[in-house]
Amino acid sequence: MHSAMWQQSIEWLAAAATDPRVCKRQWDTGAGTALLEAGRLWDVLSVPERLGLLTLDLLWRDPGTVPGPTLVDCAAVRVGFFLPPDPAGQWIGAGVRRAGRGSWVAVPPPYRAAGRLEWIVPPDGTGALHNPDRLEGALREAHAALAVLAPAHPQQ
Repeated sequence: MHSAMWQQSIEWLAAAATDPRVCKRQWDTGAGTALLEAGRLWDVLSVPERLGLLTLDLLWRDPGTVPGPTLVDCAAVRVGFFLPPDPAGQWIGAGVRRAGRGSWVAVPPPYRAAGRLEWIVPPDGTGALHNPDRLEGALREAHAALAVLAPAHPQQ
């Protein structure tokens, strides 16, 4: 049996589905993932894994703030940050992709991994998402740190 928090997070996440009951059944059977529509309750900003993991570490620095839902796709080697929908918003950067209105995102249930998808920070059921300004700042800082670590001239 799921705790009340897990049940609340299941209901919140399933609310993005066309039919929440079908969504919950998909999580319990088959591959354990459901395709959910982005752009209504949330958008997803997907970045390369190395950049995403460093960004998430930077977001954890503030002890008073818990980062929003964050998903990792181990096969695609990408990290997805769930943030408020913003149809006019633009995110620019190498390897940065935004899934908004008209996009569909494969999502496992908040209480377990499913195949290649796993929550690093599962949704808490309250609707809390990443703050876009904080996320942008952390992405910039992580990108700058990775640029310093990158070799100036790749070995041949």
